[in-house]
Order: sequence, then structure tokens, then C-alpha cells
Amino acid sequence: MNSAYFSEEHDLFRKSLKDFLQKEVVPHIAKWEKTGTIERFIWKKFGDMGFLGITYPESYGGLNLDLFYMVILLEELQKIKSSGFAAAIWAHVYLAMTHLNAEGDERIKKEYLVPSIAGEKIGALCISEPFGGSDVAGMRTNAIKKGDKYIINGSKTFITNGVYADYYVVAAKTDPAFGNKGISIFLMDTSSKGISATKLDKLGWRASDTAEIAFDNVEVPFENLMGEENKGFAYIMQHFALERLIMAINAHARAEYALDYTIDYMSSREAFGTTINKFQALRHTLVEHATEVEHCKIFNYAAVARLDKGEYVVKEATMAKLKSTKVADETIYSCLQMLGGYGYMEEYPLARLFRDSRLGPIGGGTSEILKEILSKMIIDKQNYEPAVKK
Repeated sequence: MNSAYFSEEHDLFRKSLKDFLQKEVVPHIAKWEKTGTIERFIWKKFGDMGFLGITYPESYGGLNLDLFYMVILLEELQKIKSSGFAAAIWAHVYLAMTHLNAEGDERIKKEYLVPSIAGEKIGALCISEPFGGSDVAGMRTNAIKKGDKYIINGSKTFITNGVYADYYVVAAKTDPAFGNKGISIFLMDTSSKGISATKLDKLGWRASDTAEIAFDNVEVPFENLMGEENKGFAYIMQHFALERLIMAINAHARAEYALDYTIDYMSSREAFGTTINKFQALRHTLVEHATEVEHCKIFNYAAVARLDKGEYVVKEATMAKLKSTKVADETIYSCLQMLGGYGYMEEYPLARLFRDSRLGPIGGGTSEILKEILSKMIIDKQNYEPAVKK
């Protein structure tokens, strides 16, 4: 392990997490992948181990550890043959809970962040819409003030944990005339009247529930506005850096797993009188992919180290996701090919990994959107500033 970023304590944490995943999660993966439903008991077990509060304050039940413990959690979750299960966990911990911690007031933190860390509540971040996708500024969901409440109408789609969540962190327009400067962030309890969630049928990530959600005159108390009104777009953009870095780490980790699995397979698979790991064409292809993956991993670690110091790494995180997800797809494609017909079989992990990986260049901002963001920063010299400076 890279000693520049990981201490002995990190290594002990990784071993403990690996043991936990093998004992408590892996035996259930096949069932969860088939049913598309992750049973609630596992959330509580994650909470009891402290895995849902790694980077959160101790005052709310967290461990207040550095971001490289988060890296370990993300990497190991990619190695248990279900990116869908991994997504359910990290979407709760680092998408929904990030907003609770950053913009939620003390009441919200006690009523929602504390049980989220304990694994007693599940959260979902609701930003993408059927008509907008990656175009956050173009969202149509609106929140109109009425007395001491906001009335929210609209819809969201591709929402991880959207069916089984206990609460939503919802982005909605409070002042449509101001475009992206008129968006606010709300906490919405899923027990509220007027919410309907429909589970979507997906190519991959089958263990996680992904929903299209409709809001029909949903009443949200005024005190459930998180942060300042009309500051939502800035909050979203600020946290996107973390989401993109998470997806980059996921990408290098699943690519690394694919390589390790394929190398092991090639060492025992024989053809034409020898093991196929002796064939030069296959060997050279593998090391090219291994080199690309290692480059991504080193870049991702460097970006995490800067983020952990409080730097605003929106450019680096965007580059990391753009490159790492592309490399992961290419690597897994080649690894599946090297398994031949077995790579196409569901009983081997590469088939599922191939499906799951394909979401990498789409979720959290498509690669095309990321390229345009980088174009504005690099070519047009546009500068993105954090919503809240530390």
C-alpha cells in the first residue's frame, strides 16, 4: 500500500473492513443483486462498526477520520462483486449525508445525521430530473412559499436509494426567474404526503434501488430549508467535487480488481499447451491497462490528499472522474475478452463488473459535461469558487 498516504492504522482499518465485508455482506450479494433490494439489517451493522460515519464529527456519532479512510471504504466495496451495493452505501454516506453535515442546522443534524451515521435512517440525494439530466441549472422542480411551509412540485430521476430512503435531500427552484441562482436545498421526509417513487430497471448496479420520484404538492416545513435560500446551486457544485472524486476512486478500484482477477485466471487457464499468461499479446495488453490504472490511482490519491487539507479541487476531481471511468471501462472490456466465453457468463464476476462499470462515464455528470466544465476552466479561464470558504 502507498505509504505516502496510508499509515499502519489505515492498513488495520482495511483488514477489519475486508473481514467484515466477507462475513456480513458477500454471503448476501447474489440475493440482493437478484431482488434489487438491500435488506435493512446490513445498514445497522455498517453503522455499529462506524463505517457510515468515518469522516463525520464525533459529536454526531462519527469517527472524524481523514479522507483516506474513505478511500479504503470505497476501494474495498468495489471488490465484493456488486457496484450496486457499493453505490447504495456511498450515495447515502457521501451524497445525502454530505449536505446534512454541511448545510443542515443543529436540529437536522440531530434528527437525521445522527441516525444516518448509526444506520437507522437511509438518505438519497435528489438532483437529476427527467428533462434535465446533467443540466442542474435547467431543473423544473419548484418550491413555493406558503405560510410556514414550502410546497414542492416536480420530479427527479436516477435517484440511488430513492425507493427505500427515509429522507431525501432535494434541490428545487425557489426563484425560477434567477435560473441557477434560484435553486435551494431541502430536507424532505419520505413519510410526507404527495411523494411517489418508482423503481427503475437498469443495465447494472442491480442491487441498489434507483428511482424516479414525483412530488405532488409536498409540504416541507420552512425550517427544512438547508443553508441559505437560492444558494443551492453553489452548494451542489461544491459537493460535486467530492462525488466526482468518489467515482474516480471507484473506477480505479474496480479496474484494479478486474486486472487482479484476470491475471489469476490467466495463470491457470491453459491453451495450446501452456498457460495463457505466457502469450505476449495478452501480457502486453494487460500491462498497458495496469499502467493506465496506476496513473489514475496516483492522480486520485493526490487529489484526495489536497481535498483532505481543505483545498478546492473541482478541476482535479473532474479530470479524475473523466479519465478514471474511461480507463476502467477499457480495462474491464479487455479483461472480459481475455476470459473468452467464461467472461460472458454470469457466474464469473467480469460480466457483472462490465455492466456496472458502464455507469461510470454517465453518473455524477456525463463525460461530455465534464469535458465542457474543464474547457471553461482551462480554455476560457473560468474560475469556480467554493460556496462556503473554510
